[in-house]
Amino acid sequence: MKEPQAHARLSARVVGRVQGVGYRWWVNTQARSLGLVGWVANDPDERAVEVVAEGPAASLQQLERLLRVGPPGARVEQVEASLGPASGGYSRFEIVRS
Repeated sequence: MKEPQAHARLSARVVGRVQGVGYRWWVNTQARSLGLVGWVANDPDERAVEVVAEGPAASLQQLERLLRVGPPGARVEQVEASLGPASGGYSRFEIVRS
C-alpha cells in the first residue's frame, strides 16, 4: 500500500507585473490542478501577489517553479518563497480579495 505524502505549506510573494494580467486566476488553476489548497491574493503595494498553498511537497515545488514563470502577459521579477508545516486549515484553493 502506498504511504500518504506528508503535507507542507508554501508561502510566496511574487513581485513584478503580476496584477491586472490574470495572474491570480492562473495561480488558482495551477494550484487546483496540482491538488493543492490555500489562497492567492493581490498585495496592497500593487506590484505583488501573495500565495499560500498546502499539499504534498512535490506539488508545492512544482507550483513554486510555475510561479516564477507566470501566465502570458505577466513579468515575474522576484519570488520570495518559504516552506513550512501545513496548518490543515484549508479545504480548497481560492482567490481572496485584498
